[in-house]
Parts: sequence; structure tokens; C-alpha cells
Amino acid sequence: MRIQVRNAHVLTPLEDIGVVNISIRDGVIESFNVQGTPDKIIDAERQYVAPGYIDTHIHGYAGIDVTEASPEEILEMSQKLAGRGVTAFLASTVAAPHEKLVQACRNITKAAESWSPSKGARILGPHLEGPYLNPSMKGAMNEAYLRKPSLKEFEDYYLASKGLLRKITVAPELEGAIDFIKSVKSRGITVSLGHSQATYDETLRGIEAGATVANHIFNQMRQFHHREPGLPFALLLNPNTFIEMIVDFIHLHPATVQLVFKLAGPLRTVLITDAVSASGLPDGEYVLGGLKITVKNGVSRLSESGALAGSTLTMDNAVKNVIKAGAGLLEALTMASYTPSKSIEALTREKIGYLKPGYKADLIILDEKLNVKKTIINGELVYEG
Repeated sequence: MRIQVRNAHVLTPLEDIGVVNISIRDGVIESFNVQGTPDKIIDAERQYVAPGYIDTHIHGYAGIDVTEASPEEILEMSQKLAGRGVTAFLASTVAAPHEKLVQACRNITKAAESWSPSKGARILGPHLEGPYLNPSMKGAMNEAYLRKPSLKEFEDYYLASKGLLRKITVAPELEGAIDFIKSVKSRGITVSLGHSQATYDETLRGIEAGATVANHIFNQMRQFHHREPGLPFALLLNPNTFIEMIVDFIHLHPATVQLVFKLAGPLRTVLITDAVSASGLPDGEYVLGGLKITVKNGVSRLSESGALAGSTLTMDNAVKNVIKAGAGLLEALTMASYTPSKSIEALTREKIGYLKPGYKADLIILDEKLNVKKTIINGELVYEG
């Protein structure tokens, strides 16, 4: 099957290559401006065409909670996310009993196994945000389910996911965490550091052991002190780490957002949503990890303590917001596609997040206000706004 996206103003997103025609064969970008007669033509009408957004940290959307969801519900979430320009995501769980996390890994994997492009965004695998987190930095996690790192438990998660488990978040100061990070990293799993009281030096040990990602920078991390800069600054200053950032202007002040992407740069900064099931729904009462949450004016908080509980952010709005904070268009799109993909090695494994011959034809068409007009996954038009 040969498809041509005509009159596409292509942002790769590392560069603006202007208006070209994109030739796609069997779901893969073949070339730009190739001659020939395609089986199908999609006219981009000289609008922006960029790689689809890749959300590497999302707990739910439109009433669906990843930790609790059936395979069918995860696929439904996939379909709905395509409308926000998301073409791939990691399904993120919250801290929960061991058996529930094992079941969540099974359900995410079953959804991924039955996925096809027409069903929406690619399901790249599970991301376990915990349960190996510091209780003093639990945020909206249920403290009853936080525990020390366990390779025996990890093995159960890995087997339940049939090796699809992609990322796990750990507090590096916990007993056994450094050996855990080394072992998990050796299995090809991305390790992120977060929900942590780690000092600067403890964080460096975590990075040396193989951790490469900052789990939503500054949120639920030891606060900065000029004599003890702590976890966030150890991660920010290390050139080999990726920095997740929730740009809803609730989790981070716009000046903090600017600090992060100017210091880390777009090739290390990863836009995420950390969205919960209430995302895409009206204000009201919801549940996250067995805890009641209240969404008011679009802000999700634990009903009991008032602590922030994930977000209702979407990737299309994250891109718009980071531009409001001073990022350029190409920088914003890089932080939403290319860099997230690279942070979990999907740039090489799945070949997504970049518009270039040989890469998957996962792309979005955006108007001048960056509203998502069309979403194409593996060369198939799956959303049209």
C-alpha cells in the first residue's frame, strides 16, 4: 500500500524542510517528493506535518485508569489519544498491591498484542511508577503500597508483560535500589528516578547504576538547597539524562519550565502529561490508585490532603504551553516526539518520533494554531478533526 501526503510543511522536528510530498509504503516513510502514482492521497493543504506526540508517562484518559483497565479499555484509550495527536504512549501504573500490578502488566500487554494502527496510538508497554518510591515523597501515591525494591517482584512484572515492560521509576536512596537499578537496566528497561528524598550524591550513584530519566522534574523531589542541590539538580546537570516535565503551569511555574528546557535543551527535555483518568472529562470526583481525587478548574488533587494528583493535561496543550513559556516551534515538537522516543530507545527500536525515510509513518497534521487536524499512524489515517 502506497500513500502520499501532499503539500506537507514538514517539521522533522529537528529541522523545517518546507513544503514537500511524503511518500509512504507499507506504513514506513519512503522518501520526500518521490514521483509515482500512490494508492491513496492525503492533502495536508500546506499545514504543518510533524511526528506524532509520544507520551512516556500517562496514567489514564477519558475515564480510563491504566492500573485498573481491561485490555479493551486500554485500546479505547489508545483510540481517544489519537485525537490529541498522540501516536504512541507508555501505559503508566501507580503504586498498588503486587498482584494488581502483575494483572495491569498482563492487561497492557494483551492490549499491545491486539493493537493495530486503526485502533489508535501505539502501546509501547508498561511504565511502573513505583511501587519502589520514598513514602515521604508519595505525592498522590497510596503509601500503603510503597515498598523497597524487589527483584523477585520485578521478575513477576517482567514475565507478566512478556518482556514488554519498558520503564520503571525508583527512589535511588531506598535500601537495595542501586543493585536493583543495575539489574533492571541490564534487561533493557529504562529506569527513571523520582518520588525521592535522594541527595545529590545518592542521585549520582543511581545514574552511575544506569538510571537515565528524571521522573517529572521537581515534583515530589527533595527541594533545592544551595549546600545540598539534591536529586533534580544532579539529573539536570548530567548530560546523559532525560528530563520529564509537566507543562500545565500548575506543577511548574513558567519560569521553572524555561529554566529546565534552557538548561537541559530540547534534546534532553521530555514533555509528558502525567494525566489521570479525569483528563478529557469535566470537573468532578474520580479515583486514582484507590484514593479519591477531586478535579476543580481542571486541577486534579487528592480529595483528603489536597496534594496534586497527576494532571488533566494533554500532549497537544503541553506543546502549546511550552511555546508560551518561550520555546520555539521546532524545540516544542522535538520535546514532544523525538526526545521522548529517544528517552525510551523507541527511536531505534520502533523507529518512531522522527520524520525521515526508514522511520514509521506516525505523523500529525497541525493548523497554524497547532490544533490537531489529522493523525496518521503507520500510514493509516486514524483521526480527522
